[in-house]
Amino acid sequence: MRLRVPEALGALREREFRLLFIGQAISLLGDGMVGVALAFAVLDLTGSVSDLGFVFGARTVPLVVFLLVGGVFADRLPRRAVMLTADAVRLVTQGVIAALLISGHARLWELVVTQALYGTATAFFNPASTGLIPTVVSAARLQQANALRGLSMAAGNVAGPALAGVLVATASPGWALAVDSASFGVSAFYLARLRLPAHERLPVKPFLHDLHEGWQEVASRTWVWSILLFAGVGNMAGAVFFILGAYVAKRSLGGAGAWALITAAFGIGSIVGGILALHLRPRRPLLTANLGLAFFAIPPALLALGVPAIGVAAGGLLSGLAGAVFNPLWETSLQRHIPRAALSRVSAYDWLVSLALAPVGQMLVGPIAASVGVNATLWGAAAIFVVGAAATLMVREVRELGNGEVVPQVEQQMVDGEGER
Repeated sequence: MRLRVPEALGALREREFRLLFIGQAISLLGDGMVGVALAFAVLDLTGSVSDLGFVFGARTVPLVVFLLVGGVFADRLPRRAVMLTADAVRLVTQGVIAALLISGHARLWELVVTQALYGTATAFFNPASTGLIPTVVSAARLQQANALRGLSMAAGNVAGPALAGVLVATASPGWALAVDSASFGVSAFYLARLRLPAHERLPVKPFLHDLHEGWQEVASRTWVWSILLFAGVGNMAGAVFFILGAYVAKRSLGGAGAWALITAAFGIGSIVGGILALHLRPRRPLLTANLGLAFFAIPPALLALGVPAIGVAAGGLLSGLAGAVFNPLWETSLQRHIPRAALSRVSAYDWLVSLALAPVGQMLVGPIAASVGVNATLWGAAAIFVVGAAATLMVREVRELGNGEVVPQVEQQMVDGEGER
């Protein structure tokens, strides 16, 4: 008897998306372990908040620097090939640092170097992934596919920190990073099995010309650049919370277990929000998506107030729900309104602007907290979310943008792999 898939999960009926989803879900489980594992690896080595910020910054800075390069290559080359190469690099880098940590020979500079290579590979993977989605699922199920991707990320953010907390407490952070390394191998296996349309090669143009074309797609749409501006400032505030949160958890909330609870709560909220996103069909998707972004002010405010870990976790649940509703509506809006041939470049600008200020927050959080205090720094992060959400909703295009159809492309024949035209 054939198992019936509910219509809300209808994207999983389509073979190519199903394979991509399985591989990415496992990879995201590994990624969900990294925040806890890496934080306590650094704190065990040096005990320094500034060092923790530098390690996370080392992963984020190359991600920001190489995103535009990754976006151009993801539009020029077969996107699956770009993703496979990135998975291979991340498998090796996480495997190396895991072995060093497990053996007890890891040093701070090695953490910095491996995470920098990891961030560089991710800069190529992310734009290619966003551009690949519309080729593996039907247009009617595009929002479903994005919501399911969000759910898989949320599941990783629930199970990953919990598993990492167990491994950190019973063994060492290195074992959690070893699992993350193996997950990239699983991702590559499922990517290799996809049957994709032949890659439509773009005319050869200068690199800067390709970048300019992608920027024009962003700059000509107020709803795109205004949301990206808020996302950049918001991610800076988020970096402040996650670094100081680990510090406060270790100092006064109970250690790794408390921080794992808080980060897992974000994932639980994301699961609830992802389920909502599977069913939502708002006439004004970005208005709906942006209404909840002020909820991200709640966790840093609760942390500053000295609320116990369970209370901070409750705030994290609300934030995770809001983020999980926002992300698929935002990604679907991009995929429906941006020409397919430029989608990876626009996605690269999306990631770039969204993350550009994150390393600033990561690297300055230690000096700022030392200067004005941990609580004042957390209150500043909360204020950024409230003011930024209000300012974004004042933009008319954000409030009024409706659902559109996927930008058409030339009919392509399915083949066993990605060919060239």
